[in-house]
Amino acid sequence: MNTVLFAIAAYLIGSLSFAVVVSKLFGLADPRTYGSKNPGATNVLRSGNKAAAVLTLLGDCFKGWIAVWLAQKFGPQYGVEDSGIALVGVAAFVGHLWPVFFKFKGGKGVATVLGVLLGMNVWLGLATLVSWLVVAFAFRYSSLASLVAAVFAPFYYGLLFGTDIGLLAVLVMSALLVYRHRGNIGNLLAGKESRIGGKKK
Repeated sequence: MNTVLFAIAAYLIGSLSFAVVVSKLFGLADPRTYGSKNPGATNVLRSGNKAAAVLTLLGDCFKGWIAVWLAQKFGPQYGVEDSGIALVGVAAFVGHLWPVFFKFKGGKGVATVLGVLLGMNVWLGLATLVSWLVVAFAFRYSSLASLVAAVFAPFYYGLLFGTDIGLLAVLVMSALLVYRHRGNIGNLLAGKESRIGGKKK
């Protein structure tokens, strides 16, 4: 029961959409109404406000990290084991994808899953982040970088920890991340995907 409560709390934390909240604080248009209509840092950047985009990125990453950190810190004393902590990470990620506070219409989860991975293990998160950065700087496609990072994240986890319940959690999140980018995959193949910092085509 305690594991379920921690997972619910993680889902609620994940449901906080920093793209929407930060945009309101900066007096910007709702990110769900322009560009890709995705409430995430990349789309907020299309508003031209870099500070808002950075805060969105940090906020979405932080909520994934704090959900896992809280479970690791306080979960064991309430009987929450490694499988429960893995569930908490997935729950926070799912909260971002389908947030209860925003009619279940959320972002694609790149920053949030990075936060979850950093919470699980710093080296796991950093390795995944480096993969994203390398592709993003080389090709300037956020979606392509996210897809590559999603593919490599389970590989990095396996190298660090082998096959356990944590690997299953990472595989689930990677699969969901790829699913959420299905439209971007089509745009990439058609040469219609917008580049980082550019306007949506």
